Amino acid sequence: MKKCTYLNILRGEPCAYADIAGSEKYSKIKGKIRFYEADGGVLVAAEVCGLPEHSGKFSCPVFGFHIHSGSCCCGTAEDPFADAGSHYNPMKTPHPYHSGDMPPLFGNCGYAFMVFLTCRFSIHEIIGRTVIIHSMADDFTTQPSGNSGEKIACGVIRSC
Repeated sequence: MKKCTYLNILRGEPCAYADIAGSEKYSKIKGKIRFYEADGGVLVAAEVCGLPEHSGKFSCPVFGFHIHSGSCCCGTAEDPFADAGSHYNPMKTPHPYHSGDMPPLFGNCGYAFMVFLTCRFSIHEIIGRTVIIHSMADDFTTQPSGNSGEKIACGVIRSC
């Protein structure tokens, strides 16, 4: 049985982080994603505010949340984060088994907070990649990326 140490890890300094900012249309979105080395994988802590209070078909807003392969939160007027690339998927697996597929963010009056443990990637693999928040929930079925709507916020993962 593993020793319960994850809360202690969260009290320390992360190994990597991404400052999240919304597109011009979603300029109120701000947040920070922190990545910690942990026994058994990477502990990810996400805190985001300014999220839309309605998203897709669900009564409680749910947002797709992924690591993308690109290294820039740049793009065009039609797709402000086009250069963030597609889901991080070095093993070429179908969705939702990409290394960059993460649990959805559940909005609560424009705010989301989540912590989870994953073994899908290591911290050194994701440095320089992007984290994307999508406008709708990921359906975990549609290929190649879960039909989670437009990219509404982005951050580049940086080492601490």
